[in-house]
Amino acid sequence: MRFLIRILVIAAVSFGLAHVLKGIHIDSFWTAIVFAVVLAILNIFVRPLIILLTLPVTIVTLGLFLFVVNAIVVGLASKFVDGFTIANFGWALLFSLILSFVTSILERELNKERRRTVL
Repeated sequence: MRFLIRILVIAAVSFGLAHVLKGIHIDSFWTAIVFAVVLAILNIFVRPLIILLTLPVTIVTLGLFLFVVNAIVVGLASKFVDGFTIANFGWALLFSLILSFVTSILERELNKERRRTVL
């Protein structure tokens, strides 16, 4: 259930960002859901390999290169999803930064709410 909620949150944030950022285009909310699922699959299987291959650069940049890795994964996801386009790498980087920031805030708030209901 938590995975499904996370997918829906990522889809909603992505769909909203597509309306705010002019370099990102998503055809429909259904496309955003498909994008969120593809992004989750890529984050499970491909992202760790990219991180492992770029580990020296990540260490030298004190972890800041992970933002670039996130942008690469978002760009890769856009290649697999019809109806989701990114104008260039800069838009992918900005999109991935905002997506990570907003989803982490929402995830933190969901965890706070979950802790309140348990207590």
